[in-house]
This record gives sequence, structure tokens and C-alpha cells, in this order.
Amino acid sequence: MTAAEWVPESTDLDRLREAARSCRGCGLYQDATQTVFGDGPVPAKALIVGEQPGDREDLAGEPFVGPAGRLLDRALTEAGIDRDEVYVTNAVKHFKFSRGERGKQRIHKKPSRTEVVACRPWLIAEFASVRPRLAIVLGATAAQSVLGPDFRVTHHRGVLLDAPAELNGHPEQVLATVHPSSVLRAPDREPAYAALVADLRAAVPVLA
Repeated sequence: MTAAEWVPESTDLDRLREAARSCRGCGLYQDATQTVFGDGPVPAKALIVGEQPGDREDLAGEPFVGPAGRLLDRALTEAGIDRDEVYVTNAVKHFKFSRGERGKQRIHKKPSRTEVVACRPWLIAEFASVRPRLAIVLGATAAQSVLGPDFRVTHHRGVLLDAPAELNGHPEQVLATVHPSSVLRAPDREPAYAALVADLRAAVPVLA
């Protein structure tokens, strides 16, 4: 099963967002607080794809509002990309988590390949609606959702790549880099952050 039967034949983002609230394309909706759809201007020159909403995003119903989102905002600014002109979303629209030892803390769990594939019709619909010139994919899950399961971020980070033909020119190109959460976890955060900013700078000529 995938989300395809819940995705309306429309490029109207409000209609897509409303339909996504009722999606049952995989089992993640059962434990998540709500669907977290993308947000930003339409059309947009760039569309950023992360992995999935985190705990704070799940509660707020908005993407990239937690610590990783704040770091991303700072990195975009330093790279010379106007955050207000970027649409942000995730490859998976529900928060996947396990419970900590005391049952209160919700601990992020990586979505399975099946769950990523199930949610992909929503991402394809967002591309068609937002019509970005460039997709910036953050981390392996997002990159493989757009570029296929064999793609490796470590081999191609910071490099502008042609988008898959199935996306019909929206976007034209894809830029892969690490997810900001990996920078927050890095033992040597400053070099990891600098590398993220350097990757994002490769997008600037495309967005000019």
C-alpha cells in the first residue's frame, strides 16, 4: 500500500495538505499526533526535503521547527540562500518513534524503505505544485526518496545533479547534503557545520 490513493489529482497545495491529513498509506499515522506537510512559498525556487518530522514538528504540525530546523535556517543564511523563498518538507509526513525506558520520551526512529516509498506520492505532488528549480535533499532517507535507493550522499554531497526524468522538470536539479541533525550529533560540530554551509553554497548560482 502507498499514499497514492489518498493523493488528489490536483496541484493546489491547500487541497493536497488537507487530503494528507487523512492519509492511511502506511501505519505511521497510528502513533503520530498529526500529519506534518510541507510549508513555504508557491512557487519556490528551491524545495528542501528532510527525512521526517521530529518530536517538536509532530506536536506543532509544521516542518523544521526544532533544533535541526534552527540550525538549517542559520546555515541557509550563511550560504546566501533566503530562507523565506524556500519550501521545506520531509520524505515521510508522520513522526516515527519509540518510547524511552520510562515511556515518556519519544525517540526518533528511521523510517523503513517501505514507509518512504509509501509516502513518496505526496512528495511527487509537492514537486508538481511548488515547481522548484532545485531540490536540496538532506540526508540519506531524503536523497534516496528522490534519487533512488542506491544513492549515497557521502559520494555526491555538494554536487549539482540532474533530477530524475519522472519529475518532469520540477526540479531540474538536485543537491544532496547531510541532515542538520547529523551536525548536531557530530563530535566536532564546527567542521561539520562548515561543510554543510559549503554544500548549500553550491545551490546559490542555480537560485540566482
